[in-house]
Amino acid sequence: MPTEQKDLIDESKLTATIPTNYGALGTLVTVFFFWGFIAAGNSVFIPFCKHYFSLDQFQSQLIDFAFYTAYYIGALLLFAYGAFGGKDLVGKWGYKRSIVYGLLFSALGAAAMIIAVNANTFAGMLVGLFIVALGFSLQQTAAQPFAISLGDPATGTSRVNLGGGINSFGTTIGPIMVAFALFATTAAITDEKIAALSLSKVVILYSCVGALFIAAAALFYFSKKVPAGISLEKVESATKALYTLLIMTGLLIVMFVPVFSSYKTDLTNATDVERHAMESYRLNWLLGALAVVVIGLLAANLSATKNSKGWGAMQYPQLVLGMLAIFVYVGVEVAIGSNLSELLRQPEFGGIQSSEAAPYISMYWGSLMIGRWAGAITAFKLTEMQKNILQFVVPLVAFGVIIGVNSIAQYDMKPLYYYIVCVLVQIGAFYASNNKPARTLLIFSLLAMVAMAVGTLTTGQVAIYAFLSGGLFCSIMWPCIFNLSIAGLGKYTTEGSAFLIMMILGGGIIPPIQGKLADVVGIHQSYWIPVACFAYLAFFAFAVKGILRKQGIDYDAESAGGGH
Repeated sequence: MPTEQKDLIDESKLTATIPTNYGALGTLVTVFFFWGFIAAGNSVFIPFCKHYFSLDQFQSQLIDFAFYTAYYIGALLLFAYGAFGGKDLVGKWGYKRSIVYGLLFSALGAAAMIIAVNANTFAGMLVGLFIVALGFSLQQTAAQPFAISLGDPATGTSRVNLGGGINSFGTTIGPIMVAFALFATTAAITDEKIAALSLSKVVILYSCVGALFIAAAALFYFSKKVPAGISLEKVESATKALYTLLIMTGLLIVMFVPVFSSYKTDLTNATDVERHAMESYRLNWLLGALAVVVIGLLAANLSATKNSKGWGAMQYPQLVLGMLAIFVYVGVEVAIGSNLSELLRQPEFGGIQSSEAAPYISMYWGSLMIGRWAGAITAFKLTEMQKNILQFVVPLVAFGVIIGVNSIAQYDMKPLYYYIVCVLVQIGAFYASNNKPARTLLIFSLLAMVAMAVGTLTTGQVAIYAFLSGGLFCSIMWPCIFNLSIAGLGKYTTEGSAFLIMMILGGGIIPPIQGKLADVVGIHQSYWIPVACFAYLAFFAFAVKGILRKQGIDYDAESAGGGH
């Protein structure tokens, strides 16, 4: 083991008794709320663009593609700056200023979107959304390790969970408030309402979004409770990692060009065989993009184990495997939700039309909030009895909030009352995991894999509940993966964080793969993709524990008591 790595491990042990900075944490999670609340605007923006610009389904997906690609490009630029400049830009600015700058950059993106709306240009809107997401990339690169650094590193997962829970709450109530602001009603937004929406209302929406970005930046900047979080450590050369990522980026462009260009092909008079061939053609190129990421990262890790010089944070196997885990996690979380509406339209699932699917979609995304609220409990100073009681009560309260909020929005939630059984299963999983990151990730990954398999092998209400429960089990995966991936990285922490944020790209690759597979084998059978994704996450949870233990790090042992 390298000497510097031993020093980092000793340092982590010395900081294990640091108390949680609740003042700074409170300000940070407020910003998390703004992120979730503002993201709710996309629920109006996407269908508005599809109607106003007469887009087909693929063209409307460019909105998500622009968003997730921006995360990748933004994180890559941050890393490139450090690789060439010898200094970590986030470390130089500090976590606090980095988040402020990110929020202001996102506000600039909101302004660009307003200009694009007035100019009636969809491409301009994509540019605006890309800029917004670039700001998010900087914010998240700083926010995740910042939350972990605000106390005992062994309980960093709980603090990230708290931020995620508040973020999910903002996402839950955001659509209701946006609907009321734009349509003067809390009822479900129908296609007819979207069609009647005037441009002036959309301009007002994104003017408010930009103002919220600026307000959040001011809140963070003027808060005296938030430490600067500056790190002036020199970043060692990581040219090998940079060149690897640049080559991967070039290969990804090569893979995506045929997918995009193939949509110019007129299939109006094509036979079923010709359409099937074209879908298979697109699917193969998307699978090629997936192979570029997987093979590229594994090859980098193999090379780094032989000679760590020039690889930077990539010399740590927990980070490289964690990058793949984040890629898979974001991809599967988005894929399950994105394909749910089409799945529910199938006769074997009740033939539920889009206008009736809203409660199910809401429950899936709300399930993320349920788990994150429960996972955030250990971020507070509680007795063991209080923690055990809240571990049972909080998920049920969160479930009630989702039912209540959607009932206010005039959705029929009766078909989802028995979903509480799935919530009880999740509660049992929390008790079994005992706030241990690796064990938590393993248990939840296995449960998610079983749930997806059950949903794929059955139909009707059982299958619907099984697929919805994917949200429950996904809910706490991000902080577990993130915490385990940057454990022991020391001066490479923010660089590793940028690598992990880069892998949000999975949200732009895995969902289209499932979508194209659905065109070939059917939407129901396409859910074997989530099964495979959760299988990898279970593998990562099992493997990373051994990797960290070899480096002298055992977060499971340190967090067993759950104290702060």
